[in-house]
Amino acid sequence: MQALNGIRVLDLTQIMAGPYCTMLLADLGATVIKIERPEGGDDARRMGFRVSAERQESLSYLAMNRNKYGMAVDIRRAPGREILIRLIRSADVLVENFRPGTMGRLGLAYEDVREINPRMIYCSISAYGQTGPMAGQGGFDLVAQAMSGVISVTGTPDHPAKSGVPLSDLNAGLFASHAILAALLYRTQSGEGQYIDTSLLEGALAYTIWESTEYWATNIAPSGLGTAHRNSAPYQTFATQDGSIAIGAANQRNWERLAHALQAEYLLDDARFATNSERLANRGVLADILTTLFKRRSTQDWLAILKAAEVPAGPVLNMAQVYQHPQVKARQMELSYQHPVAGLVHGIGMPVKMSKTPAALLRPAPLLGQHTFHYLLQAGYSYAECLSMERAGIVRDAHWEEPDGPGKGD
Repeated sequence: MQALNGIRVLDLTQIMAGPYCTMLLADLGATVIKIERPEGGDDARRMGFRVSAERQESLSYLAMNRNKYGMAVDIRRAPGREILIRLIRSADVLVENFRPGTMGRLGLAYEDVREINPRMIYCSISAYGQTGPMAGQGGFDLVAQAMSGVISVTGTPDHPAKSGVPLSDLNAGLFASHAILAALLYRTQSGEGQYIDTSLLEGALAYTIWESTEYWATNIAPSGLGTAHRNSAPYQTFATQDGSIAIGAANQRNWERLAHALQAEYLLDDARFATNSERLANRGVLADILTTLFKRRSTQDWLAILKAAEVPAGPVLNMAQVYQHPQVKARQMELSYQHPVAGLVHGIGMPVKMSKTPAALLRPAPLLGQHTFHYLLQAGYSYAECLSMERAGIVRDAHWEEPDGPGKGD
């Protein structure tokens, strides 16, 4: 049993923000039907490391679309729109990330869909939202990070940097899934669906908690601090004899423990470092002193010393090291499964553990059009009609035989 069993989601999204949102719902048990265009499908199928030129599969696509079913339907053409309308009648959620106005031009805006299914929860994810002077413009994660201020507060004052992960894409998808779950709960109480509007810009801006607060408090725009923290010191990474270590001495008790662990009790008598406020004011000087001390031993030596002293600390790991770490393994944060084209595929595990309704990996990402005929037949089309629409290029089916069929709850 999973939390979202029985919830059907129509996924009209591509690339990252939208697919991440719907993958989170699928991981929790929702039946997510991904609807792609027959020619080429989701652009993510051609991004990153390719695993099959013939089937247009890529690891980028597989990473964002597990646990979903797949249809290939040209909703720009009248018969394709009719297919989507039939699916809407029995669905709970629709998620789209087209440029604002696109769904309206197809006669599939929220107002149109609400007439077909008043209980529908309709979520739009865009670059800048559905309102405002930039609403009609397209955009990407990099641009949203730039416009949200994230780039200005990442890196250092002289070298601003993009977040190493696509923060605005992933946050927009996460916030969208969060809102969808809230809307589903509201619907159980009211019987009503609703419209959800979020964006990459807001997804990034919402995470600037400390930075926005600092700006409002000082009226000065903050800049990047490297790995240091805005409100606590020492709270950053330091070079060691053979690598780097992250130190979280975020309060007075941990600062004192750190000084003892470093055998640098003299720092506790230095007025420049007496309180967190003084340490922040003299953060650069303190960092230089601590760096000299940390370079005397290896990362592993320091980790043992700091663990014994109860100072929060951890190694700075690259991705190869992350998945070998015993804590990551214990939390089952690497999954592996078989894909019909790509073979053995690795994926990130479920980040939340639930005792009664756990998230689970049930199926790999679908081939383009893998379940098209299945859902057309379920929607009342005959097999002859399916073949006719395929010949006309309105739909596409992968004609892939699954050993156990599409699965329960579909």
